[in-house]
Amino acid sequence: MQDILLSHISKAFGEKVVLSDFSATLQAGKSYALMGASGIGKTTLLRILLSLESKDGGDIMGLPARIAAVFQEERLIATLSAVDNLRFVLGNGRDDEIEALLRDMGLGDSLDVPVSTLSGGMRRRVSLARALLFDAPLLLLDEPFKGLDEETRLAVIAAVKKHRRGRTLLFVTHDKEEAALLDAEIIQIE
Repeated sequence: MQDILLSHISKAFGEKVVLSDFSATLQAGKSYALMGASGIGKTTLLRILLSLESKDGGDIMGLPARIAAVFQEERLIATLSAVDNLRFVLGNGRDDEIEALLRDMGLGDSLDVPVSTLSGGMRRRVSLARALLFDAPLLLLDEPFKGLDEETRLAVIAAVKKHRRGRTLLFVTHDKEEAALLDAEIIQIE
């Protein structure tokens, strides 16, 4: 793992500038909470880091080849179970690890039902479990706790801490408490 340097990143969509001269250093193995007003470029920055969006200017150094991500939409295979969705990405042979994490996230009673039958919050947790188990040195999470009730949110945050395995974490949130619970340094986009 190495530090990731974001230097003077800019991005506009037509006349609308969403990132202007943004710079930050993500130290290897640390947690960062990306905060700012809606529409300020938080998701766009994650999409740039994932090479799903091109930047208009600036440099990124130290970005690993493998990145785990949770998007605002779940991106699961609806007809597969939670366990099978994770197997699809991770391969076979990790069932004990998969089931333990899903249980830590409060999904122990829903391991083998199609994810299409799960609530939005449950599908969100399956997506988060998939990212946590994917072997990548960088975790990018776009509002990973949105829509979860307080008890579930605290359990999922504890699971993230337990299963993060020292990887660099950058997550989008509007909640300073989530940043504190994940020992994250706040990066404010203005």
